[in-house]
Amino acid sequence: MTKSQTAKIAEAALDPLWQSIREEVAAAAAREPVLASFLHASILNHKTLEDALAFQLAAKLESPVLPAMLVRELIADAMEADKNIGKSMRADIRAVRERDPAAKTYSEPFLYFKGFHALQMYRVAHWLWGEGRGALALYLQSRTSEVFGVDIHPAAVIGKGIMIDHATGVVVGETAVIEDNVSLLHEVTLGGTGKDTGDRHPKVRRGVLIGAGAKILGNVEIGVGAKIGAGSVVLEDVAPHCTVVGVPAVVVGDCCDDEPARQMDHRITRSDGSD
Repeated sequence: MTKSQTAKIAEAALDPLWQSIREEVAAAAAREPVLASFLHASILNHKTLEDALAFQLAAKLESPVLPAMLVRELIADAMEADKNIGKSMRADIRAVRERDPAAKTYSEPFLYFKGFHALQMYRVAHWLWGEGRGALALYLQSRTSEVFGVDIHPAAVIGKGIMIDHATGVVVGETAVIEDNVSLLHEVTLGGTGKDTGDRHPKVRRGVLIGAGAKILGNVEIGVGAKIGAGSVVLEDVAPHCTVVGVPAVVVGDCCDDEPARQMDHRITRSDGSD
């Protein structure tokens, strides 16, 4: 075995997800020569998943104020300073691959899904916010919203293994909390009521599934493993493993799954067993 082969095996053992993405993209480049240059520039020319992410986001978010090279350096600095960004990013990729039937490979969300992109840019802005660089964090929030149509305040606290499916119109407020393994669809709002100050946004606990267009308003708690029906307006706490639907949302049944976010079953089973 050559030194090069040994190095590749060692690299795959250290980061199997990155190796899988590289293999997927190499195959895609061979199948579609028109995209070969893009795929090489985005993935195959980089040594790590972090390097590739910095390049990918910088290419999408550059502006006359912040050119691509500067955005890339900012993202790289954040990921170097906070290793949890890379760990969360990997969990997010796996979440999308496991939960979204449209994602046939790990490389597809990394390259093409704006919910994933917006979430990773939030992670960088959140690090900047914690470093006291609020002005830059807010600029990146604004730029991310312009490009991806997803508005996540950098002060919000978001766990890992998050899937934001389709993502258009998603809003997450300043004091919102989203714990691990949550799934939410497009046009979901985790917002304030408009009259409160301070801690005024929802707290979404582990494993929650939030349907498209749902609005959760105020400092309310969505308990572990709850399910929020599409188009619902939630103004009060939701107990763990409950299903709520409607405007305003009311409890219609229990959610039997420990983490419905993983199953992505949006059907509503009522207390009497009917759909």
